[in-house]
This record gives sequence, structure tokens and C-alpha cells, in this order.
Amino acid sequence: MEALKQHTGLVGPVDRVNVDTDAIIPKQFLKRIERSGFGQFLFFEWRWDEAGNVIESFPLNQERFQGASVLLSRANFGCGSSREHAPWAIQDFGFRVIIAPSYADIFYNNCFKNSILPIKLSEEQVDDLFARTAKYDGYKLSVDLENNKLTDEHGLEITFNIDEHRRQFLLQGLDDIGLTLQHEDKITAYEQAHQKRLAYK
Repeated sequence: MEALKQHTGLVGPVDRVNVDTDAIIPKQFLKRIERSGFGQFLFFEWRWDEAGNVIESFPLNQERFQGASVLLSRANFGCGSSREHAPWAIQDFGFRVIIAPSYADIFYNNCFKNSILPIKLSEEQVDDLFARTAKYDGYKLSVDLENNKLTDEHGLEITFNIDEHRRQFLLQGLDDIGLTLQHEDKITAYEQAHQKRLAYK
């Protein structure tokens, strides 16, 4: 899994509350068996109309937000079904960081397993970031996970909180298996001792 220590990226706004996983990646696109290729379907029903025409009013379709890697949204992001395809689609589209006031628990946990940093800020701080994104063309945020800092080029500096265990997942680029393999020597020693007991019996 790719580590994340610092990241600077263009902010892409999705100014909606209760963005559920079916909006993030609609169910008809869940037939793929690999993790890649879901980004093209991200927010599919918000990006295209029923005739297949691009919905120009949706921010991520607009030229100024092309290449965004920091997703800004509202409360209860990732609610709905627990499909892991949602963070897969977000990552495959190019987002490494999500900022919102709150997240659905399962989605939040899945982000850390897929090299995505979900940052929780207050409603007031998120309001300010939406205002800055609208004001400054090409607005970027810099994330320093080593120091839990969020900054921009216009004087913003925010300290965010994150569980230390989850923080280490991203800093070291570990998933659950990688975390377990950090103790491979102890696992091997245990297995060898266990085999000896079996042989003795």
C-alpha cells in the first residue's frame, strides 16, 4: 500500500451532505473483480444525465477542478451500504485526501486500508474551505500527516486530529496484512515452538 506523509493537491468540492456509497459508485458498476477502473464511474449519476451528456454544473466536470486530489464535502460522507468499491473509486479517480465534518464508520475505516486520508474538521472550518475554494482559482491544500497540519498559500493553518494507529497505517503504507508481517519473527518463533510441542506429543 502506498504511504502518505505529505500531500499537496487541488481541491475538488462536492457541496452535499449525506453523500452515500451508491452515489459515489452506483451498484451497476460493482461487477469488476479487480480494484482498479472504478474511477471513471465516480459520482456517475451526478456527472452525466440519462442521455449520457456531461452535467456541466457538477464541479468535478468543470475545467478548474480537473486533476483534483483533495475532495471537500459535507457531513456523513460515505453513508449507505458498506461497499469497499467506494474508496476504490475515489482513489482510482485520483483523490488521496477527503475533508468533511463526519463520515460513516465503515467507509471511514475503509479509507485507511486504501491509502486515503479522511480528515475530520468542524462545520465552520469546512465552510471556510468551501469559501476559499470558490474564491481562489486553482485552490490547493497541503497536508502534513507527520505533524497533523493542513495549510494553504493564503495563511490557513489547521491542526487536525486522527487516531494514532490509523495514522501509522498511512505513514508507513501498511494494510492489515502488512501490519501483521511487522511481527513476522515472532510469528515464526511461535509456529516453530508450536510444531515442537506437536512433535513431542
